[in-house]
Amino acid sequence: MDLTSFSTYWRSVAAGSRPGLSGRLPALALSPLALVYACIQTIRGILYEKRILTAKRLPRPVISVGNITVGGTGKTPVTAFIARFLIGRGLKVAVLSRGYGGSMEGQAAIVSDGRTIRLDAGQCGDEPYLLAATVPGLMVAMGADRYSAGMLAMEQLSPDVFLLDDGFQHLRLRRDLDILLVDCARPFGNGRTLPAGLLREPKSAVQRAGLVMYTRCPEGYTPAPLSGKPVCTARHRLGGAVPLAGGPSVSLESLRGRKVLAFAGIGEPGPFFEELRALGLDVVRTIPLPDHAAYTPSQLAGLTAAFRACGADCAVTTEKDGVKLRRLVPELADRIMLARLELVIDDPTPLTDLVSNLLQK
Repeated sequence: MDLTSFSTYWRSVAAGSRPGLSGRLPALALSPLALVYACIQTIRGILYEKRILTAKRLPRPVISVGNITVGGTGKTPVTAFIARFLIGRGLKVAVLSRGYGGSMEGQAAIVSDGRTIRLDAGQCGDEPYLLAATVPGLMVAMGADRYSAGMLAMEQLSPDVFLLDDGFQHLRLRRDLDILLVDCARPFGNGRTLPAGLLREPKSAVQRAGLVMYTRCPEGYTPAPLSGKPVCTARHRLGGAVPLAGGPSVSLESLRGRKVLAFAGIGEPGPFFEELRALGLDVVRTIPLPDHAAYTPSQLAGLTAAFRACGADCAVTTEKDGVKLRRLVPELADRIMLARLELVIDDPTPLTDLVSNLLQK
């Protein structure tokens, strides 16, 4: 079993979606380790809550966007939405990111000053680069220690407000608002913490959130109350697509009638593939890759071989994957389309009111 197949198998176990003993037994076997992990995370949370462990505060408001499970819940589109909302109000906004997957991961550095992108995706990781490239005027700093990254941004960029990307568990930095994203279909997986489940920390950590946003919701979905927190519902849809080689945006529907190879290195590629089919595309093969896939030479060779073998006319992946795909051989690069993921919030008022009230203070 290769890494991708194992990752898919483990996620089905941890999410509680794998039927029979093949799903229950691994989770039960890993439960003792999950219990230890949960205790450690609970104690850590209490130590920060009681201020036995000290969290540092930046000199500007901090809004955190994160989740309580591993994998994708749409943090980047939500961060981009809040950034556009704040920039639209005339504020200077800086995102603080770890820079996961980049060659400079962990180092404190400025990715973008809001005008010029200083690092490429290979250096800073796909998500910081994508935010810098798609949100005009957004400043982005990276670093494992988000406080140090924030102070670097203060010195060089002087932002009015910080957005802490994937920050729900980064308790070393004080935040003024915690926005917690949960997947509508399986908000807490099988209910267990790592490694037996998807939870990064016990479900009780929801109490830290100032607002809960359910993502990937069907239209008209009404979520059950969660710890009395304000709630938003949202979903993602595929907008237009742009050629990897450059050119104007086109609708994905324009690809109907052509054989499509779909691939993605994101947290939850399944819904992406499903939506392509729902748009009427003839998806002849799908290739799920690990989240934040680096697109190594062997992976690129495998994609090229799969493209030839399935007889596809073109390939479609996400815009997030596209920032790392410049090294593709021309045979595939000339036929690859990058689908844009758009966030739709059914009623953003609970979110925008909380953000506005925070800034008024």
